[in-house]
Amino acid sequence: MIIDAHQHFWRYSADEYRWIDQRMSILRRDFLPEDLKRCGVDAVISVQARQSLFETQWLLELAQAHQFIRGVVGWVPLIHHDIQIELERLAVNPKLRGMRHVLQDEPDDRYMLRDDFNRGVAMLERFNLRYDILIFERHLAQTIRFVDRHPKQIFILDHVAKPRIRDRQIDPWRKLLRELAQRPNVYCKISGMVTEADWKTWSPADLAPYFDAALEAFSPRRLMFASDWPVCLLASSYARWVQTVRQWAAPLSAAEQQRLFAATAIEAYGLDES
Repeated sequence: MIIDAHQHFWRYSADEYRWIDQRMSILRRDFLPEDLKRCGVDAVISVQARQSLFETQWLLELAQAHQFIRGVVGWVPLIHHDIQIELERLAVNPKLRGMRHVLQDEPDDRYMLRDDFNRGVAMLERFNLRYDILIFERHLAQTIRFVDRHPKQIFILDHVAKPRIRDRQIDPWRKLLRELAQRPNVYCKISGMVTEADWKTWSPADLAPYFDAALEAFSPRRLMFASDWPVCLLASSYARWVQTVRQWAAPLSAAEQQRLFAATAIEAYGLDES
């Protein structure tokens, strides 16, 4: 079984998905559960694509209607005074497994160190919710400081922190990733790599050093497969991405591959193993 630990659904609207620019015309349509099921996926974690309480509720409704959606990573206004009320309302749904803020788009690269934001993050542990970290390489140093403020909170790093693959730069990303991985409460998703590479010309060999660095840093115990579908379609079919990760994982033991493709996600997100 494969659990895809990171994918998105949306009903497309140009006003609501302004990040989908002219280069991304393939994404300018609806992407719904029946579309992803045609890719042959077994189970998924659905992640927010816009910062909206409405979308969080919609994803939870999709998860209730589709058993293969094993969990949802939503969004709440973590710096709002009503944050506890919103968490109490949403967390009664067992499919809600975590929260995410689009840190990579904040004008302030140190946004994650704000005291009001950290007060919001500190509340997630009370509700047994994980926090997904969405950043670029340039945010890694402050991310380490952010994580250290919450030693009991489970964090999941999205898209291996988006290294500069297109520029063929591996450091300081590799060094900082290793340092972040020393925190045992941090997991990492193998995803988002094809869209950080050249969309048209990338090869598995181009991306392999970044996979190897993440594997060395986190080991299969804290590394999990993810697709970032449908965003990955900008550079890769779903099947090609699965095949690429399987190729990289081939030298691993059967138990390690099972961690990478399912068990790590089950552990990290606290999913029912059935």
